[in-house]
Amino acid sequence: MPSYLETSMEIAREAGALLAGYFEKRISYELKGEYDLVTDADRASERLIVERLRSHFPGHSILAEEGGGHENADGEYRWYVDPLDGTTNFAHGFPMFNVTLALAKAGELIAGCIYDPIHDEMFSAERGSGAWLNNRPMRVSKAARVQDSLVATGFPSRKRHLNVNVHFYYQMAMCSHGVRRAGSAALDLAYVASGRLDAFWEFGLKPWDMAAGILLVAEAGGKVSDMNGARAEIGGAHLLADNGLIHGEVLGLFGEIFTGNYRTPLPEMAPVR
Repeated sequence: MPSYLETSMEIAREAGALLAGYFEKRISYELKGEYDLVTDADRASERLIVERLRSHFPGHSILAEEGGGHENADGEYRWYVDPLDGTTNFAHGFPMFNVTLALAKAGELIAGCIYDPIHDEMFSAERGSGAWLNNRPMRVSKAARVQDSLVATGFPSRKRHLNVNVHFYYQMAMCSHGVRRAGSAALDLAYVASGRLDAFWEFGLKPWDMAAGILLVAEAGGKVSDMNGARAEIGGAHLLADNGLIHGEVLGLFGEIFTGNYRTPLPEMAPVR
């Protein structure tokens, strides 16, 4: 029988093909709450994924972003599903989005995949067995200093201009090769695992945003914690993932920022002439 990972990859590819078809049509979107976007593609992808998972694993719980999953109180297996991570990108025609699935057994992540249908890239990992990009082994980068690193973050959609992450963003931008903000947390984590990025951090992620990526980074040889250095919790308040070599340095910088100490003072706005 196929493994949990192989089955999840098959489902992710099928859902990714569905999303690619919607993407070409440039469909409209709706607001989910005050700021978050949702589309028919999100819903269609989630229906497909949940149906396939329930068919293959009827005793498993499913936690899905659009609410289409179900709980099995007696089961020890739980799937985390984001049927379309990067909905805002998708709705605007920006080609940075994915399907992500992860499986936990008794609270421990054991398999996960992140599929980018536009670039046909499948990032996958299985606990204790490593991580792969399109079935080729992948490893985190070898950057040993923040000043030699390219990093990424994201901002919660609510009140972006007031979010505390602006302070972390500025300090990291001033002491690294740069900070990228591409709008897909799952792909940012996949890029850390594959060595394209050296670190990623973010506040306010949901379990389905981070579950697969946490396993990918760990299995690719990286380090994952919260932004204080404590154990990363699925659905925790914040997350830091990196190549492991710069983890201590990043935590040191974050510790300073949490206490209001800035290595580079925030600039004042110069008069516009």
